[in-house]
Amino acid sequence: MNQETKRLTKTCGESRVVQTHRVFPYDLNQHKTLFGGKLMSLIDDTASISATRHSRAVCVTASTDSLDFLHPIFEDHSVCVETYVTGVGKRSMEIFAKVMGEELLTGKRYLAATSFMTFVAVPTAEHPTIVVPLIEASTKEEKMVCSGYEERRQKRIANHQFNEAFADSMTTNTPWSAT
Repeated sequence: MNQETKRLTKTCGESRVVQTHRVFPYDLNQHKTLFGGKLMSLIDDTASISATRHSRAVCVTASTDSLDFLHPIFEDHSVCVETYVTGVGKRSMEIFAKVMGEELLTGKRYLAATSFMTFVAVPTAEHPTIVVPLIEASTKEEKMVCSGYEERRQKRIANHQFNEAFADSMTTNTPWSAT
């Protein structure tokens, strides 16, 4: 029996995390909508719990693969971030985030953003060998999102290779540094 057949399998639901927050005046940008950086922080926080819950290991954010802002979120609305694992490598996990806004006084809900992030489980002294469990989708939405994992993974790998080559051509000199 090889290593792949010994891997534990978990469902998307086992990694699901839902966090809901109210949008206050200090969360707003100059357009009086939720500041994008604040939303990114909420997504990263929620996704980190999904990654750790799935792997039961120390995890770090490797990349924000995409973040699509679809609808502005306004003051006194709520923002609900739902995340779950949608694909895995040996130590990496793709996390999908669905962001819903809600007009609290009417109950009207809307899809505000979607995001894909990659987290990596990091070996530690206590857990020097990590193999992330496989993932199994159950709901119609989970199956649809998980079905695109391999294509997104290939794009992510190509993008990472490009970014490494690009970074190699960057200088660390700045206009204000001594020459």
